[in-house]
Amino acid sequence: TGPRSGRTDFGSMIEYFRNIEFATPWVLSFLLLVPLMAVWYRMRYARRFSAIKLSSTEALNGLPISWRVRMMPLPFILRLLAVATIVIALARPQTYFSEEEVSTEGIDLVLAMDVSKSMWAVDFRPNRIEAAKETAIEFVNGRPYDRMGLVVFAGEAFTQCPITLDHNLLKGLILEADRWRIEDRTAIGDGLLLSLNRLMDSTSLDSKVVILLTDGVQTAGEFSPLDAARAAKEMGIRIYTIGIGSRSGTVRVLHPKTRAFLGELDQQNSLDEETLSKVAEQTGGKYFRATDKSKLREIYEEIDQLEKEKVEVSVMQRFQDKFYPFAWFALACILFEILLSQTILRTAT
Repeated sequence: TGPRSGRTDFGSMIEYFRNIEFATPWVLSFLLLVPLMAVWYRMRYARRFSAIKLSSTEALNGLPISWRVRMMPLPFILRLLAVATIVIALARPQTYFSEEEVSTEGIDLVLAMDVSKSMWAVDFRPNRIEAAKETAIEFVNGRPYDRMGLVVFAGEAFTQCPITLDHNLLKGLILEADRWRIEDRTAIGDGLLLSLNRLMDSTSLDSKVVILLTDGVQTAGEFSPLDAARAAKEMGIRIYTIGIGSRSGTVRVLHPKTRAFLGELDQQNSLDEETLSKVAEQTGGKYFRATDKSKLREIYEEIDQLEKEKVEVSVMQRFQDKFYPFAWFALACILFEILLSQTILRTAT
């Protein structure tokens, strides 16, 4: 499942009203009726009780006030709430999206991510794959007008997310990138070629890019990384390659949930930097080495600066009315007032 929003606190309520505008804001002036009705109610009952003449009120001191007496103002309070919410509903609260032509940077881009078990190595915190997912999501957040997709690979490659402008969908699927049970090898070439196919299906922009992230060498697949590089060069698609992992020593691989020990990686022979450099060079891209999360974040920032292209983006304007909750609340107040007035708070006429 994708990321979930648990914002049900007071802050989310403030954010809700911050995004609301009123189609007929002048109607809100009728909210002045609410304090006027409250003053009228107080004066009316003051006159009613002043008409009762007693020689002394000492006998009433200390007498308990029944719950029915305490609840007598409740129907009128409900009426005030109903009037206030009806006025707000008539003002037509709504959210909207503006429509304009925006000149901005945008490209078609596919993230090709290695999800083999070696990505569970803990030289990154908490491990390589979680660091890769976190920084990829930050990269997506920084490019709102790019069409992006996600291809994942281990022993085989498949499309995790097609190219889309729905970045919330993409980010949710990035979080789920390593949830699949596939053969634990590394098909870098197949992952690249599948990424190229996804980009060839897109005709919206001329600038097309693949960002490949892996911590291994080619150990599976039908095509080699250099085969994919030659195809990308013919298609005019740039490939940026990122090798992830520390440069020396051994690194433990732990299961991300159980923390069970799965083995160790020898960093001297675990990454084919020569091939990754050739792939990037042949396609007009660049090779990067990420030895920790901060370096990986810097790499994405550099790619972000390298890949800028002016495009015209049309942002549509859509209004969505938000008066329904206020109308339903007003109806509930009116019904509750009638119920109380005709039952437990009914007065003789």
